[in-house]
Amino acid sequence: MLDKLFEAASAAMKKSYSPYSQFPVGAAILAESGAIYSGCNIENAAYPQGWCAETSAISHMILGGDHSIREIAVIAQKKDLATPCGGCRQKLSEFGSADTKVHLCNQAGIAETVTLAELLPLAFDLEAS
Repeated sequence: MLDKLFEAASAAMKKSYSPYSQFPVGAAILAESGAIYSGCNIENAAYPQGWCAETSAISHMILGGDHSIREIAVIAQKKDLATPCGGCRQKLSEFGSADTKVHLCNQAGIAETVTLAELLPLAFDLEAS
């Protein structure tokens, strides 16, 4: 399953619309249902109106009827290990858990796996207040 997740993220990265940053990113989510949803970054001349790859993948997951992330793979064409940005970390926490696996990929495959809690240790949580 991890190979499929990496392949989906890599294929999504190749469809990135990133004419301004020249920084293609792809992401693929493994939902609790077992379905895989991918997304790429989509830029806009009016920064910061673009979408990150993780945001695109979350949108596809919601449209597919799923609402829970089991794992996610993220890959960037020009960086060995690209982690989700701060905003995406918070978005991932909305649909994942502290134990959600985040696979950081390079062109060869998954290079490192961390948990969402490691990336966002003090996530904003309405239920925690």
